[in-house]
Amino acid sequence: MSDPSEEGLLLAPKFDADGLVTCVATDAKSGELLMVAHMNAEALKRTVESGEAWYFSRSRKALWKKGESSGHTQRVIEMRVDCDQDAVWLKVEQHGPGACHTGRRSCFYRVVPLKQTGAIALQFRDAEKTFDPNAVYDKK
Repeated sequence: MSDPSEEGLLLAPKFDADGLVTCVATDAKSGELLMVAHMNAEALKRTVESGEAWYFSRSRKALWKKGESSGHTQRVIEMRVDCDQDAVWLKVEQHGPGACHTGRRSCFYRVVPLKQTGAIALQFRDAEKTFDPNAVYDKK
């Protein structure tokens, strides 16, 4: 039997102890996984209100609009929450050649080989750079 709150129609995200919820962004057309980030209440609010992806950087402890430095913005086509509203899924239209700050289309460009023991060597997959991050990002 499911929890009644899992069937409700009110957006009521369950933020963690740091006030964040995990957010997955995929390409709206292809379904390709582009990135995983975090949102605080303000990022979620701005995303809903603007239709553009906003996130919260845990390392910088700052709100940021996707593309504010690179110009590689994400227009949100659809936003979903999971059953208990502790995760957000954005289906986006990625503007610009990539979503990853390393210069790639996706942040998921390395494969972890399975059924291995000891030190695991990652393998590059679909890892071509689609832009030069040094030419795109502000050096502040």
